[in-house]
Amino acid sequence: MRRHTDTDALALADRGAAVAIGNFDGIHLGHQSVLALARAAAVEKGVPFGVVTFEPHPRAFFAPDAPAFRLMNAEARAHRLAKLGVEQLYELRFDARLAGLDAESFARDVLAGALGIRHLVAGADFRFGKGRAGDVEMLRRLGPGLGFGMTVAPLVCDDAGDFSSSAIRAALAEGRPEDATRVLGHWHRIEGTVQHGDKRGRDLGFPTANLWLDGLHLPRFGVYATIVDVLTGPHKGRHAGAASLGVRPTFGGTRPNLEIHLLDFSGDLYGAEISVALVAFQRPELRFDGVAPLVAQMRADVAETRRLLAAVDRDD
Repeated sequence: MRRHTDTDALALADRGAAVAIGNFDGIHLGHQSVLALARAAAVEKGVPFGVVTFEPHPRAFFAPDAPAFRLMNAEARAHRLAKLGVEQLYELRFDARLAGLDAESFARDVLAGALGIRHLVAGADFRFGKGRAGDVEMLRRLGPGLGFGMTVAPLVCDDAGDFSSSAIRAALAEGRPEDATRVLGHWHRIEGTVQHGDKRGRDLGFPTANLWLDGLHLPRFGVYATIVDVLTGPHKGRHAGAASLGVRPTFGGTRPNLEIHLLDFSGDLYGAEISVALVAFQRPELRFDGVAPLVAQMRADVAETRRLLAAVDRDD
């Protein structure tokens, strides 16, 4: 997949795609229905399959002090889109210039002009342009004159309701990763670069890989059974892991992070990019009165992780 963070001067080979447009936070089953229509249009027209999205998320631009809400960072979104076969990813820089662009100018100057799109697919509730004045009917009307076709993707749901990022956030906040998976169509993943921590886990006999959670919606604090993909470095591959998500109250911590103990693994992961799938919630975060009860619980947590993951299909 070719990823473009500067779309002002695209090469000819990177223009002319059939694209899906949206924020695609989480890339849930509703998003995937939009992507499937764009993929079908690309095949029909013999052009690349692309996605147009925004970075940072417009909500973060307009309300920078609001609580973190994103389900995935830009890297995690790009990795998932690549798995779904996207060939051209256009990450439009959402800044004051783009925010101030009226809807017709966005369609003319960005979609048709900068990207040269051949076909556009958007969800029925997609809005764009200054003041969110543009909608899919405007795109349907403007498209032919600007050189692109338009497909409106209907909203999709199941018996439990609409597939939405809000439903996923609620499930994760309540410690229900399985319900989040139902809406996503894949495990919820947290991705990032392994950071240096205080190395207490190593001293306790349970070395961990540490990820910061800044900018992300926080799942319920506690211990999870996880599947971990090491994406870079000499230890690339898939591993089982027992993970603690929270602030480490036993040691007086305050900054949320994710600590993952990879089962049956030995090696240095500092600086590696990893992707951690939250498969099952095991227990809430607890404060222990000393190291001995903490270590005893960690042993029990690892045993429970092994039991839970033994019955899981690890393909994702």
